[in-house]
Amino acid sequence: MRREHPSPAPVLSPASRPAGRAGADDATAVAHPNIALVKYWGKRDERLVLPVTSSLSMTLDILPTTTRVRLVAGAGRDEATLNGVSATGETHRRITAFLQLVRERAGDGRRAVVDSTNTVPTGAGLASSASGFAALAVAAAAAYGLDPGTTALSRLARRGSGSASRSLFGGFAVWHAGHDTATGTVTGTGTGTAEEAEAEEAADLGSYAEPVPAAAGMDPALVVAVVDAGPKTVSSREAMRRTVSTSPLYLPWADSSTRDLADMRTALRAGDLDAVGEIAERNALGMHATMLAARPAVRYLSPATVTVLDTVLGLRREGIGAYATMDAGPNVKILCRRTDAPRVAQALRAGAVRGSVLVAGPGPGARLLGGER
Repeated sequence: MRREHPSPAPVLSPASRPAGRAGADDATAVAHPNIALVKYWGKRDERLVLPVTSSLSMTLDILPTTTRVRLVAGAGRDEATLNGVSATGETHRRITAFLQLVRERAGDGRRAVVDSTNTVPTGAGLASSASGFAALAVAAAAAYGLDPGTTALSRLARRGSGSASRSLFGGFAVWHAGHDTATGTVTGTGTGTAEEAEAEEAADLGSYAEPVPAAAGMDPALVVAVVDAGPKTVSSREAMRRTVSTSPLYLPWADSSTRDLADMRTALRAGDLDAVGEIAERNALGMHATMLAARPAVRYLSPATVTVLDTVLGLRREGIGAYATMDAGPNVKILCRRTDAPRVAQALRAGAVRGSVLVAGPGPGARLLGGER
């Protein structure tokens, strides 16, 4: 069945910016990380950051990223700092490439100074890139005077980091893959015929995030067990590429993930938190199985991770509705009822986790600070 996508929202030219709106060359935004309950794992187009499968997440009310973007006339390059340290290498390249996308849309060639404060451990599988690029997208669009609308802004954030498209929204959000079948094929090259360019534009327009309704009575919490806050030995991008190209389990998981998403949306509408948790856990374990089957294998699960998973099973045997999910890293997030979160956190601290244990609820969407948005 063909999905009808909304028309792209208009982008304001510099001459048509409303007086007094952000676009005064300086804007600050805040965004929160999101944790995928139905996972995004694998791209079919690297350049446009188009996923193989759709995904669904919950934005958290903890660990925000705050980012300021200030335009500088006459500067020869973009400058960026992360927690007071100058960004270099791949981090600087990704920020600059993203800012260039914004400049192209704004028709404004000025370079920018980016100052980002990230309370999420970077590179540990705790969605630091989601909050980081969501905050950068909102602040950069405002500083350059763009007013693209939330759907187009979600598509823009996707180009920095796929999961950032979901952090634009509070609560639960779905990121549409924008196609009907999962092939695992990387197609984007940036070169080709006019027909190929038209097809790429259509694919780009079809992949965005939007909020997902959930029953009002559901009161979820995510207990985050940080067993290792250090950076991953294998980046998510490299692990995705290796899994998609070499794992014999990848396409079966992608196919089952499509069914998981449909089941998850039904469970959210019904307010069935146990069903939500069961789907999230099986989807995450399946994703990690695809990585273990990659050649060579990608193994993020540590002995401490397995101990947390065993603790979660023990909680369920005691009648506590607790369900684990994991991203690309050793840390575990446990979905449960808010009333059960203290018991879950206590069990983790007592027997499983030597690092920090954090309790989160559904959080807000990304926003400008200072009342501009």
